[in-house]
Amino acid sequence: MTQDQLVKEIKRKQSFLCIGLDVDLNKIPEHLLKEDDPIFAFNKAIIDATHHLCVAYKPNTAFYEAYGIKGWQALEKTINYLNENYPEIFTIADAKRGDIGNTSTMYAKAFFEDLAFDSVTVAPYMGKDSVEPFLAFENKHTILLALTSNQGAFDFQTKKVENQELYKQVLETSKTWAHAENLMYVVGATKAEYLAEIRQIIPDSFLLVPGVGAQGGNLQDVCKYGMNDSVGLLINSSRGIIYASNEHNFALAAAKKAAELQQEMKVILG
Repeated sequence: MTQDQLVKEIKRKQSFLCIGLDVDLNKIPEHLLKEDDPIFAFNKAIIDATHHLCVAYKPNTAFYEAYGIKGWQALEKTINYLNENYPEIFTIADAKRGDIGNTSTMYAKAFFEDLAFDSVTVAPYMGKDSVEPFLAFENKHTILLALTSNQGAFDFQTKKVENQELYKQVLETSKTWAHAENLMYVVGATKAEYLAEIRQIIPDSFLLVPGVGAQGGNLQDVCKYGMNDSVGLLINSSRGIIYASNEHNFALAAAKKAAELQQEMKVILG
């Protein structure tokens, strides 16, 4: 999916909602545990109930890898189901990979070719040669961790090096890398006050913004400081939507929560 296609979908659905598919078997409805593949059964129900309200889904791969080969198979079935039935949806592998040279190339192949995700999250700590192998894939997107929503973000990301915060140096430097037009960035919703300065550095890039809802981020503030002429935002909500209920009506409850966010977004988009 190209960025232009993503923007068209945002305008068509009047939504820039991304739903995180972070499946914990301890939290899903008990009746699903009787299924042959409870993770996929849960995801399928959530997707079927909410696909018209969002423009992206973001499985965090840790929630699949934790269950070994069965978890990985559930992830594969989930992405295949999305690509076959809802090809207009932007898919994000939240894998936070990043390693040098051929290793990054193999990670990129795993998510872009084998699993056919549209994008993958990547950590920038190891620099250019750990990110450029991802950027080399045409019409695929690399979502670079820039300023995250967790408390530990202040350990390194906001520290000043040569009188500039490290996350700003990451943003500036990443623009010089080969195929930088394929970059998007993670900026946590709990860091909304930083978005105005971030937009001065990367005015046109898409930002994936986790932390709205369960982590306390505010949608209005994120849009006030982070939205650009092509919207340029994907607002992620995971727990607040997918675990709205653990009863038989869980998918309808998830759709209701997603619809609340979508309606807020519709008003903001005008």
